[in-house]
Amino acid sequence: MKNDFMITATETMRNYASDVAGVLSRYPDFSSKQNLNAVDALEVKCFADGEMEVEISTSLRGKDVVIFSSSARNEAGLDVNKAKLELYHAVDALKRSRTERIIVFEPYVSCGRSDRQLMRNSVGLWIHFKTLVSLGASHIVTYQLHSDKSKAMVDPAFCVFDDIPVFTLLKKYLCDHYVKDIETLENVVQTSWAFCSVDAGGEKLTQRFANAFNAPLVVAHKQRNYSKVNTVESINILSAEPIEGKTLWIVDDMIDTGGSVESLILALAKRNPAEINVVAVHAPFSSPARQRIAELTEKKLLKRIITTDTIYFPPSTPQDFPNLQIVPSAELSARVISNIVSDRSMADIHKTFNAREYLQNLDLFSP
Repeated sequence: MKNDFMITATETMRNYASDVAGVLSRYPDFSSKQNLNAVDALEVKCFADGEMEVEISTSLRGKDVVIFSSSARNEAGLDVNKAKLELYHAVDALKRSRTERIIVFEPYVSCGRSDRQLMRNSVGLWIHFKTLVSLGASHIVTYQLHSDKSKAMVDPAFCVFDDIPVFTLLKKYLCDHYVKDIETLENVVQTSWAFCSVDAGGEKLTQRFANAFNAPLVVAHKQRNYSKVNTVESINILSAEPIEGKTLWIVDDMIDTGGSVESLILALAKRNPAEINVVAVHAPFSSPARQRIAELTEKKLLKRIITTDTIYFPPSTPQDFPNLQIVPSAELSARVISNIVSDRSMADIHKTFNAREYLQNLDLFSP
């Protein structure tokens, strides 16, 4: 470890950052580090006319600083634009404080789908990354970006970029809670489970799930109405074997309004599966997702939703989404930070997950 480092956060992710710092403090290489947690070091000040400044309350000179931030639903209740602006001000303040490296950690990037130019539109993700880099971010870390091509938006000559795959967390969760042993894997999962993509673009991700559990793959081919946002016109289901009686797991990188998932579940339900579940990394749950999920659950078409905590969930979540299961990601974030500040390879985090290997040795994917 070349430099001392601190973990801080904007108002949007202070609790999450504290959890990560707590996990990291238990690592042998970091247990002796003092004042690892500096989540309260950033203070937001607003002028009477609404303008903002971010001030740093402690010296961070010469340190590597990891700053967590989110522009999605967050614990501070900030809207997307104010959350982004606070992050930009925070990076500028850190740069002016003579920090050695500024590592911006955004588990979910809210503008991730604004990643291409169609005609005369702006490209939100490019603007976001360009702003962070120009302000002084030396490393950007994200979780499961919407598109692989988005990774090319950051020039490695000016800023290091890591997009971390998070589906391994979800695969481990399925193993720990629904598979549990090799016998179940062979006699239940491989014979009566199937993994289904939301659309043709998600086939590659879903195939990795199917390969990890040696289970069948189902591909949904989605026709969109591009004159309207988040609108699906029709879905064709492609499967090499019958779906009837199987436990289906729909795999997606995110659930936003729930429109795609709703259309797919209605199409799959006509084929009489035993149950339908959804596995997704991010859960923005923009309106009317809650209503759609509630209706599908009430009709017994949707059994459960499994997602991660890359986006904040309020205390009312168990009442709003009783069939929602949230997988914590602080352990993964701690591992990522440990590798970065120690200048170690990320290969162990990117390695392919295999359910059989994991069940045979539950410590295989531990830090």
